[in-house]
Amino acid sequence: MSDLPRKAVTRTAKLAALPLGFAGRATWGLGKRIVGESAELVGRELQQRTAEQLFKVLGELKGGAMKFGQAMSVFESALPEEIAGPYRAALTKLQDAAPPMPTRTVHTVLAERLGRNWRKLFLEFEDKPSAAASIGQVHRGVWHDGREVAIKVQYPGAGEALLSDLNQLSRFARLLGPLIPGMDIKPLIAELKDRVSEELDYGLEAQAQQAHAEEFADDPDFVVPAVVHQSDEILITEWIEGIPLSEIIADGTQEQRDRAGQLLARFLFSGPARTGLLHADPHPGNFRLLPGGPAGDDDWRLGVLDFGTVDRLPGGLPTTIGDSLRMTLDGEAQAVHDLLCAEGFIKESVELDPDAVLDYLLPIIEPAHVDEFTFTRGWMRSQAARVADIRSPAYQLGKQLNLPPAYLLIHRVTLSTIGVLCQLNATVSLREELEEWLPGFVPEDAGDEEESAAEA
Repeated sequence: MSDLPRKAVTRTAKLAALPLGFAGRATWGLGKRIVGESAELVGRELQQRTAEQLFKVLGELKGGAMKFGQAMSVFESALPEEIAGPYRAALTKLQDAAPPMPTRTVHTVLAERLGRNWRKLFLEFEDKPSAAASIGQVHRGVWHDGREVAIKVQYPGAGEALLSDLNQLSRFARLLGPLIPGMDIKPLIAELKDRVSEELDYGLEAQAQQAHAEEFADDPDFVVPAVVHQSDEILITEWIEGIPLSEIIADGTQEQRDRAGQLLARFLFSGPARTGLLHADPHPGNFRLLPGGPAGDDDWRLGVLDFGTVDRLPGGLPTTIGDSLRMTLDGEAQAVHDLLCAEGFIKESVELDPDAVLDYLLPIIEPAHVDEFTFTRGWMRSQAARVADIRSPAYQLGKQLNLPPAYLLIHRVTLSTIGVLCQLNATVSLREELEEWLPGFVPEDAGDEEESAAEA
């Protein structure tokens, strides 16, 4: 019997206790206000206590609870330091850890999916998991042909747990909203629910991973493990060693931070152009730094894992993104406004001042304005505060903009990647990647002009 369904009552009780805890702390905060403490101080204490309880509960569970926690963890950079500091360790732990599945359950799944003689497929199999995440855990082993492999085993009942948790969390999404300034929690939970069936389908994941493995084979910058074997609830891929990005965030050198940041940005924009797929789960647990980059053993490559969630973009990223970024940088307010209207970012019923739209977008794309940009938690917090302050023009304008469904996942992946860059405190040549990989960012006739100049 699955350990997830067996513990369903306990899981539901823990999640249901969250809003009760929020209400209790609100009452406690009111009492503190009555005895004369400032609203700002009490608000910070409330937020800190709420966050501590939330991530403690999410860290104890698998399924949708952990998936939600992982999705939120990359936005930790947006929180004020005095609030983020006390629970940052618990939050980042969600990026690559969860309670393991009992060994007997793992063996049962392997016997059901690989056959009673499953052990003969491996020269070695480690019962202790090397990693555990939201819907499955990974064991290390040696395949019968001698290759070191990662064996990903899906938790029995993972689908029910995912949906149950996300339904619970959606009921009090409004209470969670203030934890991450400027972030709307409800659409995030809705999108996670929409992706459940894809994430559970290891066949789709194997196809996406193998497409990347073949495209990036022998690439000087990236390593994607090839798929070795796949069946229902089991995915076996080549094993890769490396330093988890969470460790680089915690105590990596500046050289490692900058290299990891540059490669993250490169993978974000080059992946769709090269494979027609967008890796849509960019939390640090899915990346490794491996020695042996283009400059030799002292250089680094980026290992990329977990292709359970991808956005299928046969033509690469939409040209609209590059066009709007370029025109914003060039100060073409009316052209940006018209393009956003045409693509549905501005609804026909809404009238907006083109210059106000430009003022709203310019700070967001600041990293693309310079040759190199240092992503910091301070910069992320300033952006979050700008769009979250209900008194600011940015907040009012942001509420009037619309995000078409086709851009939802692209938007979240981009924001998540920026969140990780800020956690890394990385200096990145973002503009270089945009010019190389983002359709529309460089005008189509720019290449012709360069060729003409070279010939002259």
